Amino acid sequence: MRDAKYSTKDVRVRAVQAVLDGLTVVQVANAYQVNRTTLHRWLARYHAQGGNEGLCRQPGSGRPRKLEELTLEQWRDIVLHPASNFGFETDFWTSRRLHQVIQEELGEVISQRTILRRLQEAGLSYQKPEREYFQLDPEIRQEWLKTTLPRIRRTVRKFRAILYCEDEASISLTAFLGKTWALRGQTPKQRVTGKRGTVSAMSAINGQGRLVFRLHEKRITSIEVIDFLKQLLRHHRQRHIVVVMDQAPPHTSQLTTTFVDSQPRLHVFTLPAYSPDWNPDEKVWNHLKHQELKSHQAKTKDELKALAESKLSKMAKDPHLLRGIFFRCCVADLLS
Repeated sequence: MRDAKYSTKDVRVRAVQAVLDGLTVVQVANAYQVNRTTLHRWLARYHAQGGNEGLCRQPGSGRPRKLEELTLEQWRDIVLHPASNFGFETDFWTSRRLHQVIQEELGEVISQRTILRRLQEAGLSYQKPEREYFQLDPEIRQEWLKTTLPRIRRTVRKFRAILYCEDEASISLTAFLGKTWALRGQTPKQRVTGKRGTVSAMSAINGQGRLVFRLHEKRITSIEVIDFLKQLLRHHRQRHIVVVMDQAPPHTSQLTTTFVDSQPRLHVFTLPAYSPDWNPDEKVWNHLKHQELKSHQAKTKDELKALAESKLSKMAKDPHLLRGIFFRCCVADLLS
C-alpha cells in the first residue's frame, strides 16, 4: 500500500493510539492509508521516546525548510480568515493570493509548490464552499432548532412515523462537465447539445435509505406537490408519514395546506427560510447532477427525462448510497 503523501503529527498519534487500543496493524494501516512498515516505525518511535513526542516529524538532511518561523497554527490563522482582510476583492484564498501575501508580509521568496505543501501539513485542503444566503437569519434557525425540531421528533415517536425530507429541482439539458486527463495546454472538447430545456423533478429521501421520486415536464405547482404527497401515503398505507420541506410557494399554498390538514396520517413541517443546507434531499440532486448525469449526452427533453429516471431508479435501489447521502446533511442526525 502506498503511503499518504504527508502525515501530520495528529494522524500519527491517532494511528498509534488505535493500535494501542487493540486494533491490528493491518486494520489501522488500511484505515489511514499508510504502509504497515511506516506504522511499525511510528510505533517504534513512540515506545523508544516514551510517548507522542516520538511522533514529531524528524528533521531531514539538506537545506533548511523555508518559512519555519510560521507554525501550522499561524498558517491556519491566515487561511481561515477572509482574504478580503488582506485587500482582495473576495473572501476566498488561492495559492497565488497566499503566495503574494507571504512575499509581501514576510519578504520571503517561496514557490507556490512549497505553499501548497505547508497548507497540506496544516491540515488544510482546497474546497468548494457551500452557498449561504444573505437573507438567512441565524436567530430564526436557532428558534427552529428549539421549537420545530422537537415537534418533529415527538411526532415521529408518537405515531412511529416514517420521516422523509422532500425537495424539487430542475434537471438541465446543459450537462455539468467532468474532468479528464489531457495534454497540458490542450483543453479537450466534449460534444453536448446546444438546445435549452429542463425537466422538473421531485424526490423524498429518508435515513433508512429509501428514495421516492417523480419527474415532470412542466413547472411544479401545488397540484404536483399534493400528488407527490399522495404517492408517499400510498407507499406506506398503514403508517404515518412526516415530511420536512422548504417554504417554497407550492408547499405553503392554501391548496397544499388544506390537503395536508385533511390527511390524518400526514404531518408536514417546513424548514427555516433560505436553509437548503438543512435539507438532506438537496444532496440527492447534487449527486444526480454532478455524478450520475455528469457529461450526459441527452439531446432532447425526452432523452433527458428517460436518462434521469433511469439514474434515479438505480439510486433508489442502493440504500447504502442513499444513507450516505442523507447523513451528509448537517442536521440529518438531529432529524433521524
